[in-house]
Order: sequence, then structure tokens, then C-alpha cells
Amino acid sequence: MRSATANTVFSLLVYFLLIHHVAFSLAYNKNDVNDSIYDDCNMIIWRIGAIINPTTRVGKEQKIAMEMAVDDFNAQNSKCSQLGFNFAYYSHGPAASLATYLANKKQVHAILGPLTHQEAAVFSDFDDEAYKGIPIISLSPAATYSTILLTELPSLIQMSNDVKSQMQCFAALIGHFKWRKVIALYEISNSFSNLDFGLITHLSDSLKLVDSSIEYHLAFPPLFSVSNAKSFIQEELENLRIKNVKVFVVAQCSLHFGLVLFEVATEMGMMGKDYVWIVSDNMASLLDSVEPSVLLNMQGVIGFKANVNEKTESFREFNVKFRRKYRSEYPEEEEGYPSPSAYALKAYDATWATAKAMEKLSRSDSSELVKNILLSDFEGLSGKVSFKNGMLYQKPTFRIINVIGKSYREVSFWSPEFGFSEDLVEYNGMKLKIGNGLEGDLGSILWPGGKQTVPKGWTIGGLEKPLRIGVPARGAFNQFVKVKFNQERNETLIDGFSVHVFEAAVRQLPYYLPYVLVPFYGNYDEMVEGVSNKSLDAAVGDTEILPDRYELAEFSQPYIDSGLVMVVTERPRLKKTQFIVIKAFKLKLWILLAVMSMSTGVVIWLNEYVNDNPDFSGSFPQLIGSMLWFSVTVLSFSQRELIRSNLSRLVLTTWLCVVVIVTACFTALLSSIMTVPRLEPSVLNVDYLLRTNAAVGCNNKSFIIKYLVNLQFKPENIKQISSINDYPNAFEKGEISAAFFVVPHAKVFLAKFCKGYTKSGPVYKLGGFGFVFPKGSPLAVDISEAVLKVSQSGEIRQLEEQMLISSNCSSSSAVEHDPGLGPELFSGPLLISGVICGIVFLISIARLVRKHWLYLSSIIANSANVVLRWASLVLTQCYTRIVGSRSVKDSNNVIEQRPNNQQNVEITEVF
Repeated sequence: MRSATANTVFSLLVYFLLIHHVAFSLAYNKNDVNDSIYDDCNMIIWRIGAIINPTTRVGKEQKIAMEMAVDDFNAQNSKCSQLGFNFAYYSHGPAASLATYLANKKQVHAILGPLTHQEAAVFSDFDDEAYKGIPIISLSPAATYSTILLTELPSLIQMSNDVKSQMQCFAALIGHFKWRKVIALYEISNSFSNLDFGLITHLSDSLKLVDSSIEYHLAFPPLFSVSNAKSFIQEELENLRIKNVKVFVVAQCSLHFGLVLFEVATEMGMMGKDYVWIVSDNMASLLDSVEPSVLLNMQGVIGFKANVNEKTESFREFNVKFRRKYRSEYPEEEEGYPSPSAYALKAYDATWATAKAMEKLSRSDSSELVKNILLSDFEGLSGKVSFKNGMLYQKPTFRIINVIGKSYREVSFWSPEFGFSEDLVEYNGMKLKIGNGLEGDLGSILWPGGKQTVPKGWTIGGLEKPLRIGVPARGAFNQFVKVKFNQERNETLIDGFSVHVFEAAVRQLPYYLPYVLVPFYGNYDEMVEGVSNKSLDAAVGDTEILPDRYELAEFSQPYIDSGLVMVVTERPRLKKTQFIVIKAFKLKLWILLAVMSMSTGVVIWLNEYVNDNPDFSGSFPQLIGSMLWFSVTVLSFSQRELIRSNLSRLVLTTWLCVVVIVTACFTALLSSIMTVPRLEPSVLNVDYLLRTNAAVGCNNKSFIIKYLVNLQFKPENIKQISSINDYPNAFEKGEISAAFFVVPHAKVFLAKFCKGYTKSGPVYKLGGFGFVFPKGSPLAVDISEAVLKVSQSGEIRQLEEQMLISSNCSSSSAVEHDPGLGPELFSGPLLISGVICGIVFLISIARLVRKHWLYLSSIIANSANVVLRWASLVLTQCYTRIVGSRSVKDSNNVIEQRPNNQQNVEITEVF
């Protein structure tokens, strides 16, 4: 009986304890947990405070994940350590006041929520001493901007990846597709903090590494602060639509703001061809939760979301429980119950890390709790959870997504260490594949407008309004740009070297560029100003890159090198060529050779004479003549005398060696003198022109005029010439002594007038020829890259050779030089030889006359007699004729006085 009674009492006691435990469990699951409860085993109830926004998808997911973490922890631990949760709800405004409320009123031991660094600092300043150092686990990406603040908060633990990695992912995408300018948009997430502007700073720094920049950025206020959000967004987008840049980066926004933004953009036609939209993780990670029809407003949008390993057993279990719990708590949502986002996983891991840190403590100690949390090291749902310098030390990996239809597809993965990749492999607890930075794998993407061709990211014109590109119509050298009007077709034809290079560069662009060439009838400076003031979209021609022009417009990479060079006429290097043969040696050498030759002959003759050589004997005059003659004949081995003395032979052998060497050098040097071109510039340097006050020429209205003035040329001595064909006439008439061209123009001039002109003096380096674009034009960068490709392929060199070949040499002002050697080069020696021959001839005639003087005298005497006789005979005949003519005249006078019949008789008798 007693035993039964005891059993009954014991059963009732156990039942009472169970009822008490259930009641206690129900109590701590409620939001209001007021006191720490210590039972017989000193059980500690740890209180965690959480700040969430229940109106957003992120806030709802975080609340569900935190509650699941508490339930899982309590189910796995003993009764001596349990967790309780206190939630504080907010819709907007600073969260620092809610953190103070949780610490003072609810006496929580740790706080989780989207507190920024500044809000945590405010909370630390106003917190009571009793609750100083309460750990704050921040779930906001904005908290990662603490690196730009000076205040350090030991109690602030950042349970989120560095937002800098998101900006790097933006830059990687932009750099991969080579967009040079972007427009950045973001929604202000917290009006209490100015850290949202740090997004632009980080984005700008990341874009610089890929040669890109932010053209314009715009901050939108939170939607709740705007009365008509849709109208406000439309007004702002209207200002952005007129800009040339078409790459829009949504650096930060809530899901609701993003959906309204793309709805308005679709209505305004800003989701069509040539547009690019990129969204960040805070929107891309939540696209699974939106209604599929809403995604129709986001066709072609690309973005990135935090990578989640969905193949682990722990995630699958969590996913099932999460979807079930979410469905039970929010049955009214129409979008369905998708898998948890990375925000939910981070909230679960943060709660779990806090709970595990609390479990190690036997009493409430905030500083020890912070240390234990920072020592966390476990594999969570979001990845490996560990901390370094108060921040989550986790290498982020993002999934690149592309919105297509009513869903999206994953096209690649990206991580700061390995860049883009299509597949993942295991690495340090994460799934990724070693890629190749910007050049890694990136699947095909469907862009806005339904195109698979990568948009160029900017627009200046189109098929209906092509780019108006100016070309110089009055250039002095039409080989670079030639404008000709065809009357038959009634159209303007434009071609030339510069135009061909530009066309080759356009063919290298990864997109179609519609343009039309427009003749410009001003000078080059005015054409650059036209590009600067947007009357022209660009300019193509032989435009020199100059500092003052670069201030107005932007230039492409030079497609041909340039410099200022002087062109002058040529003149003969040797003005007197009669004695060019003698100029092979200097006078001293000639004298030395003559003395040596005479000395050698004298020494040999005397030596042989002493040795009684009969060939070297004779009278003294004969000896002198023989010595001189021997000195000459020995040079050509034509001497007749026989040399018998060995000493003489030694002297002769030495001399003959010298003669052979001298002869060889003479032949080589003389050949060089007579075959090397004998022309030189008429003006050697600029200083000569300045000293002589000479006139010079250059292209009409060219920058060269200012350059020459800087070189101290007088303006009145600078003659402006309008055409390449006018330069030879100016040289011939003596109007100019030199012409100044840029190097490409000088090549064309010398190719066309290849005889009689040459370059002279130094080359003054210039910037080269380039194409002109407005300041900040992304086309300048693309064309520069295309010019480099065309240059490396050798196409520019071929075009230049064709231009120079087409400039036929047509110089008529220069004297043609026969490449053969004419007699004029030997006129000096020939003249001397002729004079000597003449003198010798006269001497020979005199000797001949002297030798045969008697014979010649008799001949002369006989000849004189013959001449005298002949002269006497001639004179006699002449005298007879004269006398006879006088007699006839007298007879005629007598006959005139007689009768006619008697006259006839007289005449007959006379004849």
C-alpha cells in the first residue's frame, strides 16, 4: 500500500516536472524573456537580440534562419545552457536605437542585425556601463566599409563578405567585355550612414585596374521616402537615357527598388539593343523569390550572387525545414517558397557561432564572449566560418547569372583569386575551378534586345543617324585625304592613305560602326574645334597630335610616326671636277712620292755607275737624262737597263713594294671618289637659314608656321604654300631656300620629286598622325586598340608603300646625272698630256727643220723661182688684156663717126 502510494507520488512528481519543463520551453520561445533562470544544475538562459526588417524578403529569411538555428542548438545541448531570442522590428531608420532597447530593456547578451559601423559606434557611446562591450554581429555588407573609418570597435564582428569583392566582380565583368565607361546607380540603404558613397569609391578603384571608369553615378533615396517612386525613377532615368554611355551598374539596391527600376526602364525602352544592365548580389540572390512574370522586365540583365554549395547533406536538410517553416509563417506570399538565399545562410551561421561561443562560458562576460566568437572555426551552411581582424575570413565565390525568359541561368563562376570559370572543383572547402582572370571562361550571354552580340556599351550614332566624321578637304597633300566630286554620279568621293587606315581600323572593331565622311573646308585647328564642340563626331586625316589640340579633343593611338624635317635642293659636292684624279692624294703625298721616285732612281743609277755598268754610262747630260727617265720607267717595269748590283736590287724591290701598295690604294680611293654620289644638301642646318635671313616654305595655315616662329624665323620669311606641286616652282624661282614638312609629307614629296631634293638637318619629334574624337569618347580607346592591331599586322606599312609608289617621280627641275664616267673627270690630265704632246710636237718640227735645213732651203728657193715666174706670167697677161680693152674702146668711137656701111667693115676687120 505504501509502495503503491509512493509510486503514485513519484509519478505525480515526474509529471509535474514535465509540465513545468514544457511551460518553461514555451516561455523562452516567446519574444519576451525577462530574467535569467538558474535551476538546480545552474542552467543559463542566454538571450540573443536580433534586429530585422519584417517587410523585406531578406528580413523574413533571416528571422526564419535565426529561429531554426536556436531550435537546432537547443535540441543538441543539455538543459544547463539554453538560448532565447528577442526580435526588434524596424522598417526604416537607424538601428542603433533598437540595439540600445535590446541591451537595456531586454538585457540581451549579443545583438545580430544590419548595423553599420557608425551605428555600432553610436550604440557603444550611449550604452550603459553595465552592458559595455556587448558583441554586435553585423549582417550588413555596408559594415565592411569600416576600413575607411578611424574608430575601431572591438565588440563589432562583421558576419559578411567584404563588399570590395563585389565591386571587383563588377570590374571583372566590365573588363572582360572591354567597356570603358559605365554609369553607376545605387539605392541609399541607410540615411544615418554616409558609407553608401564608399560603394562608388571601391567601384571606381576596381574599374581603374581594367582601364575603365565611372562616367556618372546617381544615388536614389529609399523608396519609402519618395511619394511617387515610379515617377521619380522615370525622371532620373530620362536624364540618363540621353547620355552616350549605355552600361548601367546597379551597385546596391533592395529587391523592391530593383523591380520598380527595371519596370520603368522597360517602359522607357532602356532594356533594348545596345544597353547593358548589371546587378549585384543583394538583388541577384533574391530573384528566386520573385514572381516569374516580373522577370520579363529584366531580359538580358546579368548579375552575380553568392555561391552556395547546395549538394551537401546539411544544406538539403536545412532547405527542407526552411521551406516548410517559411510556408507556415508566411502563407500569404504568392511568389512561392524558394530555397533560402545566402542572407538566410549567413544569419543561421552567425546565430550558430554566437550560440557555440556562449556554450563555452559559465557566466555572462561580454569580452570573453567576443573572443569566443572570433575564435569560431567550423564549416557552416554559407561556407567556412572563421574571423580575422573582426571580419569574416571567407574567400567569396560568385555565380554569374543571366536573366532569360521567366527565370535565369548560370553562365559562369567568379572568384577574386581565379577569375571566371564554367565548372567548380573543391578548393579550401569551396567549389571553384582555377580560371584565368579576365580571360577565363564565360558562357554565351543573351543581352537586352535579344542579341547575343556583345553590346559596345555606348552609342554615338546609328543607321538612322550615323557618325559625322570630318575630313580635311583642302590639305596640301591629297595623298592622305583626297576629296573629289563626281559630277556624273552627283556624289563626293573621299579616299587616301588616312581614310584607308581608318577603314582598316573600323574593320577590327567587335561591333558595327555606322559613319559618313564629311568634307571640312577649314584648317586643321578648326576641324579639331569642330569635334570639341560636337559639330563633328570625329575627324579623320593627316592630323598632327599637338598639345594645344589635345586640350580640346582626344586622339587615338598614332597610326604613323611624325616629326618636323627640312627639305632642300641638292648641289654637287665637287664644284671643279677637271682634276678629280689628282684629288685622290693630298699634295704632300704627291710630292713625297715624286721625291721618293727621283731618289730611288738616282741611288740606283749611281750605284750601278760606280759598279761600272755599261748601261749606265755616258756623258754628264746623258747621265742626268737617263736618271730621270729611269725613275719613270721603273714604275712600270719598262726600263731597258740591266741592273747587276744586289744593293740596287734591294732598293728597287723595296720601292716596287711601296709602288704596288700605293697603286692599290690609289685605285680604290679613286674608284670611291668617282662612283659615290657626289651630291649634298644646299643647306646643311637651320642656323644657316637664320644667319642668312633666308625665306622658307610650309603648308598653308599649318601649325608649322607657329613652330618656325618659335625657331626664331621671322614671320615675313615664312612663305605659305597651298599645294605640293607649288614647292618645286618656289625652289626654282628662288622664293624659298628650304621647305619644312612633317615626316610623312616629306616622304611623299621626295617620292614625287625624287631628283634634286633631299632632307637635311635634324628631325624635330612630334606626336604623330592620329584620329580625333571628343573628350571622354570610348570610341577613341577602341579605335586606338584597332590601330595597334592593324599596325602589327603590317597593313599600315603596305598602305604607306602603295601611297609612295603611286607618287610617280616627275621632277623636271633637277639635272639628270649619267651614272657612267665621262671624259670630263679626266679633262685635267688629258689637257696636260695634250699640251705636252703639242710642245713636244713643235720641238720635233723645229729639230726636223734644223736637221734638213739645206734641202729645205733649195726647195724653198726653187719654189720661189717658180712662184716668181708664175707671178710674172700672170701680170703680163693681165697687162695685155687691159691694153687691148682700151684699143677697142677707141675704135668704137671712130666707127660712130662713119657711115653705117663702113662701120660694118671696120668691125669685121677688127674681129
